[in-house]
Amino acid sequence: MTTVETKMAVTAASVTDDPRWARIVARDRTADGFLWYSVITTGVYCRPSCASRRANPKNVLLHDTLEAAKATGFRPCKRCNPDGISIAGENAARVVRACRQIEESKEMPALNDLAEAVGRSPSHFHRLFKAATGLTPKEYAAAHRAARIREGLEAGHSVTEAIYGAGFNSSGRFYENSSNILGMTPTQYRSGGANEEIRFAVGESSLGRVLVASTTKGVAAILLGDDPDALARNLQNRFPNARLIGGDNEYETLVARVVGFVEAPEIGLDLPLDVRVMAFQQRVWRALAEIPVGETVSYGELARRIGEPKSVRGVAGARTPNNLAVAIPCHRVVRKDGSVSGYARGVERKHSLLDKEAAHRR
Repeated sequence: MTTVETKMAVTAASVTDDPRWARIVARDRTADGFLWYSVITTGVYCRPSCASRRANPKNVLLHDTLEAAKATGFRPCKRCNPDGISIAGENAARVVRACRQIEESKEMPALNDLAEAVGRSPSHFHRLFKAATGLTPKEYAAAHRAARIREGLEAGHSVTEAIYGAGFNSSGRFYENSSNILGMTPTQYRSGGANEEIRFAVGESSLGRVLVASTTKGVAAILLGDDPDALARNLQNRFPNARLIGGDNEYETLVARVVGFVEAPEIGLDLPLDVRVMAFQQRVWRALAEIPVGETVSYGELARRIGEPKSVRGVAGARTPNNLAVAIPCHRVVRKDGSVSGYARGVERKHSLLDKEAAHRR
């Protein structure tokens, strides 16, 4: 009996009881680099995330080091490349290169140029980028440009300097969306939130604590960190002239649900932290403020808009405990047939809000 066969006889009965096997079954990418497995019948060894057909555990050996996997005498799997960088890692590296190119460009690079720089077709690259970040390249560029606007205003630059420094070709294009970007006028933002009331709460995410702050005009800040008190101080420093109001139970629950709903923990695992943070913030921002005044959408449509078409119930749950009818307009969500469903403040009030907004839009 060979050494491999002996090891197989000893370990076969215990593989399915080993917690490492569960990570292989789940194709857990976070286990890559910490765990390998080999398959007796095929004579290959793989990384846990390998997309190949799952092996019979009776034919599997588990290894804690790459050297141990190589010692079996088997060959590395061509599909998952256990000796080098994974396919997911290669794709993530391409996305990171594209992100850096976007960040270093004064204007949004063309999709064809980004794709060519990473050696992929435009359509393939667009899919890779969306899968890795949850955003399109254009959305990532918009998030980065908005961040530069906020940084410029906080640094004391004039509104005009901040606008052109962030890559806007004209002030008109910026002012069209300034409330969505800043939650207030650029002048108020630059003056530390003068004459503004900002409500905030802290929730949990896979990246740590997340603070969401809103005015009646929109989302003013989304901050991430480990210490909630430090996040609150950060918010105070950004808006020293605003009146900060800690969220009540409803608002805190809202933040937690929205963050949990739009977050996809598998997105961005192979990306640098700054890219993950940028993408995560933008997804939360969109979910909170994307419904225009005077319009309504169904729960299914809202789920589709944020990329989670199968999570209709999640949408309904995420929007229920909301007390910011303008900044986070849950009253604009209706049933598929257009009829008005339940509302925490009463259906009649919901009808009234929608009628007023519709009249304003007309």
